[in-house]
Amino acid sequence: MLLHVSGASGVGKSRARVGASKLLGAEFDHAELYTLGPIPPVPTVAWRQEQTEVAVRRAIELQSEGRHLLFAGDPIPAGEVLAAPSADAIDIAVLLLDADPAAQNARLDERQDPPEWREANLGFAEWMRRHATDPAHLTEVVTNGAWPEMRWERWIGNPAAARHWAMEVLDTSAMTPDAVAESVADWARRAVRGEAPVFRAGWFAAG
Repeated sequence: MLLHVSGASGVGKSRARVGASKLLGAEFDHAELYTLGPIPPVPTVAWRQEQTEVAVRRAIELQSEGRHLLFAGDPIPAGEVLAAPSADAIDIAVLLLDADPAAQNARLDERQDPPEWREANLGFAEWMRRHATDPAHLTEVVTNGAWPEMRWERWIGNPAAARHWAMEVLDTSAMTPDAVAESVADWARRAVRGEAPVFRAGWFAAG
């Protein structure tokens, strides 16, 4: 299974990946984009989406070994993972890490996030909140400048998407990094056991 932890900048994804990986057993591997290949000097939306396909293929390889991939650390929306060319071959669970604007601002200040990026980061967090429940919300956010191989028709304009669109959301605003990691590890175990929402392989073709 591919266990995707999504979220905007400043919600705690990278720390969650590192912390959760220490709590999960050998049955789970973990990755984020920089662990899957070099980052170009100017990362683009198309590059991000192409690298997401690399993560999906890695999850498929692990699946053949009876293992799972925890994919976390980058602001990759659920829709980009589900539209990756190979995503129809594996079960995918999605957890959105969220934080209220005050908490997100404080964390971005702590890591000295460039001020000129602030409005975009806060706006992307709001879009991700809507994306978690509504696959039709401003889809151009992910389709503009997209990698040509993406399979958007799986969920954009597909009536089945609204019926099957389901993921968990974790508000990290008042949580410590250790608490977030524990919650992510718990979610991963529950997803593997079928106790959390999962996009089953081929879900988009369901009636």
